[in-house]
Amino acid sequence: MDAGLESRLDQLTRRHGELGEALSASGISGAEFIKLSKEYSELSPIVDTIAALRRTQAEMEAASEMAGSADDPEMKAMAEEELQTLRERLPELEMRVRMSLVPKDADDERNAILEVRAGTGGEEAALFAAELFRMYQRYAVLKNWKFELLDLSETGIGGFKEASASIIGRGVFARLKFESGVHRVQRVPETEASGRIHTSAATVAVLPEAEEVDIAIEDKDLRIDVYRSSGPGGQSVNTTDSAVRITHLPTGLVVIQQDEKSQHKNKAKALKVLRARLYEAQRQALAATRAADRKSQVGSGDRSERVRTYNFPQGRVTDHRINLTLYKIDKVLSGEALDEIVDALTQADTAERLAAAAE
Repeated sequence: MDAGLESRLDQLTRRHGELGEALSASGISGAEFIKLSKEYSELSPIVDTIAALRRTQAEMEAASEMAGSADDPEMKAMAEEELQTLRERLPELEMRVRMSLVPKDADDERNAILEVRAGTGGEEAALFAAELFRMYQRYAVLKNWKFELLDLSETGIGGFKEASASIIGRGVFARLKFESGVHRVQRVPETEASGRIHTSAATVAVLPEAEEVDIAIEDKDLRIDVYRSSGPGGQSVNTTDSAVRITHLPTGLVVIQQDEKSQHKNKAKALKVLRARLYEAQRQALAATRAADRKSQVGSGDRSERVRTYNFPQGRVTDHRINLTLYKIDKVLSGEALDEIVDALTQADTAERLAAAAE
């Protein structure tokens, strides 16, 4: 390992020790204690990995010295064997240390808002949007996440013009954040008499769910309109003003909620979506500033970026950002094989950030 990295590891170890001493001192205020505790807990696993690396390096040095100075052939052989074992372990520990230094996405542990919309392709695009939405719903079930429908606009024959859901669970955003973008489908529609393959698309947006402390929304910045719902929802759907449309005046963002029969519940859901969209806009602006001259291998997460193609005649799914192709389209759409794509995207992103950190 280079001298610069070794110096960085020494700094982190020292800082961890200083934090430990500060936390055990008397007279520390509650707010300061919380702040230092957070930093200490974040550094602890990194320092543990550094300690394991340093122990291995010290053991290698001792084994090497013994192998070079031992007179007893059996002792010499044992030392050389141990040295070889330690040499094989060292690269993995060095990689773990480097990986621990890669900046984490602060939003990875957040819940997420999922939005799926039909794109180009008419009814076929709406049918595909419905399939994608159900794919994420099944995936959430497999992950033991809570999948709560926020809004749904159907076409009448099984397609979705747009649909949104709140997904709650551990590490939801970390697993789904690379799904944002244009998803393309290639297949022969059931209505196509000539058997010609059509290409349609749907857009997916995965937004980290924001807390009230993250995004302050003032009442004066909102225009709230209520009206009668126009979709499925039972007898009361056209007799009460339960649907809510919230316009965020500074940005022009509009959120409509009419899935619930209660105006209060629709307003709460609309504010949740609005807060997530505003927070995502901040994230994207910050990411653009940080990486003005650099584009991540797995993409920006922009909804206009084509990320994946689902080719039914060939039974394949291709993620264009990492050139990954799986010939198991049914298992991907059932949610079973989605982890294979998510894992590959996560690894590519980690490699990209690792390379950036080393520059």
